[in-house]
Amino acid sequence: MIDKLDSAFRFHQEALNLRARRQEVLSGNIAHADTPNFKARDFDFSSNLAQAVERGRQSQSMSMSMATTSSRHLPGEARAVGDAELMYRTPNQSSIDGNTVEMDVERVNFADNAMRYEANLTILGSKIKSLLSAVQ
Repeated sequence: MIDKLDSAFRFHQEALNLRARRQEVLSGNIAHADTPNFKARDFDFSSNLAQAVERGRQSQSMSMSMATTSSRHLPGEARAVGDAELMYRTPNQSSIDGNTVEMDVERVNFADNAMRYEANLTILGSKIKSLLSAVQ
């Protein structure tokens, strides 16, 4: 039963985590809009989501366990999330200072990602409400 609940929420969990990560990347691009030679970065959301969901089904080989120095410490795991999956964005119009951030593109992507994050939260909330009503 727990496995079914886990699989039902895994997709939304991974999607929310990736949307939050993408929001950080896009906001970093916007913050560096005036930095000379800064290269705008982004990642392919759909392929990363597919990898994250598949990785969740496999063994947790991508996670690292934390060392504890006392028996009273809580065990913990961390997933390695690096900048390896980030790609550089090709600008539509080049700038003189070498910066590839285009504010219009970044604003649109930022707003679209925020809207999709909110939609994902709404869907997840409705799933939880329907499960709670089924339990009651």
